[in-house]
Amino acid sequence: MKTKAAVLRNIGGPLIIEELEISKLERGQILVKILYSGLCRSNINEINGRKGAEFIPHLTGHEASAVVLEIGEGITKIREGDYVVCSWIGGSGLETKSIKYNSNNGIINSGACSTFSEYAIISESKVICISEKIESDAAALLGCAVPTGAGIIDNEIAIRRDAKIAVFGIGGIGASALMRAATLNLDCTAFDIVPWKLVWAKVKLGVKAVNIAVFDHRNFFDLAVECSGSQLAMEMAFASLKKDGTAIIAGNLEPGKHISIDPFDLVRGKKLQGSWGGKCNIDRDIPFYAKEYLEGRLPVRKLITKVYSLNEINKGIKDLEEGNIIRGVVKF
Repeated sequence: MKTKAAVLRNIGGPLIIEELEISKLERGQILVKILYSGLCRSNINEINGRKGAEFIPHLTGHEASAVVLEIGEGITKIREGDYVVCSWIGGSGLETKSIKYNSNNGIINSGACSTFSEYAIISESKVICISEKIESDAAALLGCAVPTGAGIIDNEIAIRRDAKIAVFGIGGIGASALMRAATLNLDCTAFDIVPWKLVWAKVKLGVKAVNIAVFDHRNFFDLAVECSGSQLAMEMAFASLKKDGTAIIAGNLEPGKHISIDPFDLVRGKKLQGSWGGKCNIDRDIPFYAKEYLEGRLPVRKLITKVYSLNEINKGIKDLEEGNIIRGVVKF
């Protein structure tokens, strides 16, 4: 069986659309037909070599909606025909760390969940069944943006109902954090440098929004969530805290760069921590967020700014890098 896929062959890209041969399934693997796959800033990091170059050529993409076509040996969690979310985060089930495809130009490497292809081999641990009532474009965002962003609000720390929350960077993860905080009626403020994103946050989510260029919120928030990967935003997030507040860093700073903080703020009680996937467990959290969506409490589709075809995937990545979208999705 053959599939079209976006292959990373060189650091810096572009992704190259190629026809690949799908290998026979091994133990713990499933074959899915991808419906939609989200575009995430982590894809840009991967393309730019920030996650290493030893596996090139390889496939990227890590959040998608899909239908299961075939299951390999040992699979107990998934059945053929299931409607699933594919996620890099992972949960229960067998895990395959290395997957390979054949091409006319040699072997193409893939991780346990790589979704920029029409058909994909995925590890059982990286999928979870959801209701077929959820539109497949929205379902794709349940693989990364929503569980990571909303998960920060729900899983990282206990948040008081009267807490003031700041989110720095209105991309897919930051917007998901804002969306979850807003649905919980928490007092939250969005910070970004892109004017239209600030308008989006006000209109679509009903939250306050401030251009980071006029930042004057020092010692103001109980919780600050940084999702932009910007050194300045990380430092501002920490500076914005009350003396007993917590800053959570979800963005990825460029290798070799560091942030600067006053260590005495730590002595006085401020806390600084990172987040890995919003402490999400996909078996627990994705069905929960799917239910929240179906019951109208989590308007996931508001995050989708634009839909691209596979042939337009490099345009989508460029739009993401230039701040032209919140979350783009590729339709297969």
